Amino acid sequence: METIKVLIIGSGPAGYTAAIYTARANLSPVLYEGIEPGGQLTTTTTVENFPGYPDGVDGPQMMADMRRQAERFGTEIRTGTLTRVDLSSRPFHIVVDGEKELQAESIIIATGASAKYLGLPSETQFRGQGVSACATCDGFFYRKRDVAVVGGGDTACEEATYLASLCKHVYMIVRKPYLRASKAMQERVFNTPNIEVLFEHTTGEILGDGSGVTGALLRKTDGSERRIEIAGFFLAIGHHPNTELFADQLELDAEGYIKVEGGSSRTSVEGVFAAGDVRDPHYRQAITAAGSGCVAALDCERFLLAR
Repeated sequence: METIKVLIIGSGPAGYTAAIYTARANLSPVLYEGIEPGGQLTTTTTVENFPGYPDGVDGPQMMADMRRQAERFGTEIRTGTLTRVDLSSRPFHIVVDGEKELQAESIIIATGASAKYLGLPSETQFRGQGVSACATCDGFFYRKRDVAVVGGGDTACEEATYLASLCKHVYMIVRKPYLRASKAMQERVFNTPNIEVLFEHTTGEILGDGSGVTGALLRKTDGSERRIEIAGFFLAIGHHPNTELFADQLELDAEGYIKVEGGSSRTSVEGVFAAGDVRDPHYRQAITAAGSGCVAALDCERFLLAR
């Protein structure tokens, strides 16, 4: 059975950065891409807030650059999805695509977190063309335009107030007759003049054309409909960490994110490290994911050297 010194699960900024560092340390990392090679940034158009790209860069291009850099230093990148992991003893036992078995002396988990969507076909159609799950990432592209935010919790309120500083008008689409956010966040929303909260509304359809999102069809609980003209549609109804594979083996928080020790990447199982959005319910930025990938690689290197 094949034994891998460093197994990296996931191919977003965290996974590729971990691969770059462990490869340069001559640890012969093997990275499995998973079901979404390149991670969420492959569904993003222009990235303008990642250092080193003064004119911005397409998300897929940036991930291709990271992949090439990881391969340049000797990372072996494989297609495939891990379907079973046994962390009860080391070397850890892994099954890929339900068939191939291998062992790993150490593991860096960088499987990310998936944004929750409403399930509308038009969300997929206009994703990256007006539909976004990250106001901090994409809000800049909608300066002085009208946008909408779906959700009524703290995250939605934070996204709405951030967008209000850039955009002409922000609609908050809230299905309940109240906001679930903390009182402080509610006050911030209600005190922002260009935020309009639409209580008891749901989204029936996202409207658009070849240029992207142009509006949304909303439905109120009384059965009435309303169309709003917008250029951007932001989802803020939560994220789901991709930790199902490790649910009964690693210590997770209440929302399913992997817990790590202090400012490190060390998980509750020795030799297993976590990086990126799978351990970060707060920031969810490419640059923070890349930084945590570096931390995981350095922690992993020290672990292997100490054995």
